[in-house]
Amino acid sequence: MSDNYLLKLYQKCLRYPFGRQLFSALFARKAPYFRTIKPLVTELKPNYCEVRFRKRKAVQNHIGTVHAIALCNGLEMAMGALAEASIPKHLRWIPKGMKVNYTAKADSDIRIIAETATDGWQAGDLDVVVKGFRDDGSVVIEGTITIYISAKQRKT
Repeated sequence: MSDNYLLKLYQKCLRYPFGRQLFSALFARKAPYFRTIKPLVTELKPNYCEVRFRKRKAVQNHIGTVHAIALCNGLEMAMGALAEASIPKHLRWIPKGMKVNYTAKADSDIRIIAETATDGWQAGDLDVVVKGFRDDGSVVIEGTITIYISAKQRKT
């Protein structure tokens, strides 16, 4: 088992009934706006995260599709979980920028993935590739979230 705190928590939660739901609720507490989409983390491993959420009234816009901010919340949650599950202990990260393209109508439940190269965890910028899919597999949103990585300050 990994020595990463988030991967340990994920694996521990998976041992319980509704473990993914439990883990997702715990992780969503890190940023309360994540809870607005009622996310479900379905897979988490170093450099990869998958999050799903249902199309429901609370995340729909005036034309009945999943609204842009809900999609971006899903992208950011997947990226955040990936970063926390992947970053070496001596480093820290912070989001620096987000570029997205809306490529199709988001008219179903949504599956989000975030992934990055395994060798990118060093000081400087790291681009995390993010994509959202509807039920038929079509990409509805895609882009990159750039995170800035730096060394943790030493405690004196």
